[in-house]
Amino acid sequence: MTDIKALIKSRADKTNAALEGYLAALDKGSGDYRALVDAMCYAALGGGKRVRPFLVYAFCAAYGGDEDAATAYACAIELIHSYSLVHDDLPCMDNDDMRRGRPSTHKAFGEACALLAGDALLTYAFEVASSSGRTTAEQNAAAVLTLSRFAGPLGMAGGQALDLALSGRAEGYEGLLRIQSLKTGALFRASCRLGVIAAGGTDMAAADAYAENVGIAFQICDDLLEGEDEADKANGRVTALTFLSREEAREKALYHTNKAIDALPPGSSDELAAFARLLAGREY
Repeated sequence: MTDIKALIKSRADKTNAALEGYLAALDKGSGDYRALVDAMCYAALGGGKRVRPFLVYAFCAAYGGDEDAATAYACAIELIHSYSLVHDDLPCMDNDDMRRGRPSTHKAFGEACALLAGDALLTYAFEVASSSGRTTAEQNAAAVLTLSRFAGPLGMAGGQALDLALSGRAEGYEGLLRIQSLKTGALFRASCRLGVIAAGGTDMAAADAYAENVGIAFQICDDLLEGEDEADKANGRVTALTFLSREEAREKALYHTNKAIDALPPGSSDELAAFARLLAGREY
């Protein structure tokens, strides 16, 4: 049986080491330019479970690929995720002063530097993905297209715009799912697809179905962990618990976890199933 927690840690360590290498390759120079790179490092290396990189590695392995071929893509998706958190925390977005138990990037480096750091993380992700020497030019082009599609206006950025436009007025639970499928689910889908690409595969049906359902279960479990308080209601924050009881939310999380597992291709490793169950149980 897969020791999923040990595997998560191993791949997170692998991602962190590779990210450190990519960021160390940037010439920090001096003055304000050094502050930009320092802010990029602060945002990208400041913790996190590396869920999205794990999915890249896991789908690469499930499709018979060499995990080392997935490293550049795993780092690229994490750089994009890091950029999104920097921008989400800005006063013009969610206005959060803390991230992962320490000051958010704009509180540590100032708003202008944080904005640029997010921009730089996003663009550097495409350089990392496109210059991987462990995969072909065709694979790298497919990876860049995937990153662009799911981070852009039809993916994560579009989801954030939709969330801001609705300002807590999601049209029922289905409307909330639409927002979350873009804000959170898009990068999950990109991660799974990147793993298939790294392995040389082209059939994305299982990756898409797994990512969609794991993303929904992941978000529901986040909402269950955080709960809903009076501050959420006052600020217009909409979560699964706005529309569902805790028991209903748990049932939906279990339903989507099972759908994700059922979507996996026959003969694939059991780590993706174990990972889905772990996310749903949120035991780490």
